[in-house]
Parts: sequence; C-alpha cells; structure tokens
Amino acid sequence: MRIHVAIATTGRPDVLCKVVDRFRHQTRKADGIVIVGAAPEDIAGLDRLACPPDEAVVSPKKGLCAQRNVALSLLRGKSDAVVFFDDDFLVAHDFLERLEQLFQADEKLVGLTGWLIADGAQTGALTYEEAEAMLDGGPGQTRASRPDKPDERTSWLYGCNMAFRMSACEDLSFDENLPLYGWQEDVDFTEQLARRGYMLRTSAITGIHMGTRGGRTSGLLLGYSQVANIVYLRRKGTIGAAHGWTLMARNVAANLAKSIRPEDTIDRRGRLKGNMRAFGDMLRGRADPLRILDL
Repeated sequence: MRIHVAIATTGRPDVLCKVVDRFRHQTRKADGIVIVGAAPEDIAGLDRLACPPDEAVVSPKKGLCAQRNVALSLLRGKSDAVVFFDDDFLVAHDFLERLEQLFQADEKLVGLTGWLIADGAQTGALTYEEAEAMLDGGPGQTRASRPDKPDERTSWLYGCNMAFRMSACEDLSFDENLPLYGWQEDVDFTEQLARRGYMLRTSAITGIHMGTRGGRTSGLLLGYSQVANIVYLRRKGTIGAAHGWTLMARNVAANLAKSIRPEDTIDRRGRLKGNMRAFGDMLRGRADPLRILDL
C-alpha cells in the first residue's frame, strides 16, 4: 500500500518539528509526509530536519478543515491510505506497519483510530520529553504498555490519529462551515465514511496525544463552537443524538463548574461566555458555527 501521513498545524513549529522528525524511526516508512500550515511561520524549521517532509505548504485559507482539505487534494490519486495526526501526537514506532497489516487484511475496513497510551487533552498537557519517555522508555523510565483494550467497531474516529482508505473517501471533504479549530470536524467526516464500510478503534496502533496548549482558538470562540457545532451537525445528521447532546452537556458543565476556580491554561470563563452566546442564538434560531468569525 501507499501510505501517507498528513498534519494540519497552527502555531506550534517547535513541537511540530520534533513530531515530524520521529517518523524516520517508523518500522514501516511513510510513502510521504504532507504538512499544511496556516501561515509560513507554522512550518518553519521543517526543511532543516534530517528527513524533512515531502511537502510543507501554507493553506490559502486558515482553519483546520481547510488545511486538511489541502492535504487531501495533494494526496488524491497518489495514496491508498492517509493518516491524519494532530501536530502534538507522538506515534508508536510500529504505527504504520500495523496499520498497513490491518488495511490489507480486510478491504471492507475503511477507517482506523488507535486506543491511546495517554491523552493530555483529557488529563492535562504533557511535554514532548514526558511523552517520548512514556513511549520509548529511557533512563529511570519504564516504557508504557500498549493499551489493554479490545478492538471495537466505531462510527467515528478521533481526530488526533485517524486513518482512511482513500478509495472510500474520494468524494468526501472536511466541512469548512466548521471554521478555525473545527470542533467535531473529525466526527462529521468519519460518520460519513462509516457508511461505506466499517471502522475500528484498536490498540494495534497507538501513541500519545500531548494536548499541547497554544495555537488554539480563544476560549470565547471555542465555547461558542462547543454548542453551535453540535446543533449544526445534528441538523446535518452526522453526529448521533446521544453522542452530540452528551458531549455538549459535559463541556458546558465542565466550563460552569471550573469557571469558579479556572485552570491556568484553560480559559473556562471565556468558554462559558461562548456557550451562553450560542444558547442565546439557539433561542433566536440563528446558531451557526460561522458566527465565531464575527465574535
């Protein structure tokens, strides 16, 4: 198979360079690596790596969905499978080898995502050095075990590490009506992909999502998206009711509870303010993901 890696990035050139450099240690090399930044400074330093990416370009339009669509356009007709990683995701060294084995074993398999060893986006940000020590071991460090979880079929893939069979998504694109950070763009895309085969969440492919702070949307804008994007995707029919409303309720509840004593690295009060604005727009019948461009 021809397997390519794609990364959309914003505001994290130092972390990105470390993440990309790590791919040279894969037991099965990528057939190509494509990096899409939102500005020239996002891809600074990549040309100085020992094994630089095959393409490092700047999207004409800023936003995760737009940047991922640029990557897809560059890879159509050139790749049998593409793996999208976040710019703060560290891969296990056998990720691509195991991914190829799974795709080759069953042509009806159209998408894959891994059970993670750790997810800093959920538990608190990890440094690159902390994540690397967990994955590889080191002085005084024990290598973390692969997640002991069974394979399970899923209707959506986790955006920090999601692999697609290209023949199943030739006419699909990421919805650019979900601007900037996107928020649930992975669910929207992969729910459509799941209608064309089946998808797996598996510990055969794994890694660590560092959850690096910085390069993200403001608290106000993200808070608005946490509500408006769910409403939009429910209308579109690409997020299940239980998943969508539960996710919305959980995020709003967290913002409300933690706004009293917010974390240093998360703008909970800004997020809560954005939640409330979106609810107000819902009552007026005008909640729309694109409204964050005017906030």
